[in-house]
Amino acid sequence: MAIVKEIILDKAEVVALGHIQVREKIVIKEDDIVLASNYHRKVLHPGQDVSGEAEMVRNIAAAIWTPEVIAEYLASVGE
Repeated sequence: MAIVKEIILDKAEVVALGHIQVREKIVIKEDDIVLASNYHRKVLHPGQDVSGEAEMVRNIAAAIWTPEVIAEYLASVGE
């Protein structure tokens, strides 16, 4: 009777200024029977540390977060 919490990458999409929206599905299981599930959404900003993210998210960030995209984002927030 082991209770397990799984966090599964459900969706990742690129939006304005290179932000990456990530939706994760959180599943609570007991002996492979789903007891509960929920979604969690977060936004990653260009240049943000993504080392703890899923491989697919890291690959998207590496592909789209060019120095120009990061500079444009930083300029938009006044840095």
